Amino acid sequence: MDYIISILPAMMRGTMWAIGLFVITLVLSLPLGLPLALGENSRIKPVKWFCNLYVLVFRGTPLLLQLFFFYFVIPMALGVRFSQDRDVDAFVTACVTFVLNYAAYFAEIYRGGMNGIDRGQYEAAASLGLSKVQTIFGIVVPQMLRMVLPPVSNEAIVLIKDTSLAYVIAVPELMKAANSAVNRDVTVVPYILAAVIYLLFTFVVTIIFNKIEKRASRFDQKEEW
Repeated sequence: MDYIISILPAMMRGTMWAIGLFVITLVLSLPLGLPLALGENSRIKPVKWFCNLYVLVFRGTPLLLQLFFFYFVIPMALGVRFSQDRDVDAFVTACVTFVLNYAAYFAEIYRGGMNGIDRGQYEAAASLGLSKVQTIFGIVVPQMLRMVLPPVSNEAIVLIKDTSLAYVIAVPELMKAANSAVNRDVTVVPYILAAVIYLLFTFVVTIIFNKIEKRASRFDQKEEW
């Protein structure tokens, strides 16, 4: 117990880095996925091709490889020098990579939700004289957002676990803190503690999304009534 107490401050600092990465990724990638999804369904060919290629690249290559690419390859190619605070550089790189990666996954979730909307609603909106923009953002998107809550919550859970990948570019998150303690003290206790923290993190996020889904389902029931 004394050992756990001794390593807990470092583990908590790592947890805060992981939570920061999780929140920033979710806050930025969720809205970024929407224009990508709209672009995939666009009739403007260059826009459609760009969005399809973007989604293909970021969904078709490992997140780990993307982290290496943004942290090592791009700075070398551009001749960018890291600042003295390498932790911040690594964290910013991780945030950018995670946001771009998860935006592609959310775009596919949104696209599937929009394609699941009955085509009759588009025709009804057109008969009422609504423009395409009004139809998309006033009718289609609100329904789509409620429909995609379950897959979005699943991706959020995956994101919690994926934050551990930031360790490979030296982001001082939870997994790096646990690994440092294991190498220093030659014990697996830090790994067990990290697993418990990840489970608690997942449990809290699951509860939050469950409450959001319940509120959305009550709204749907009111509409049906």
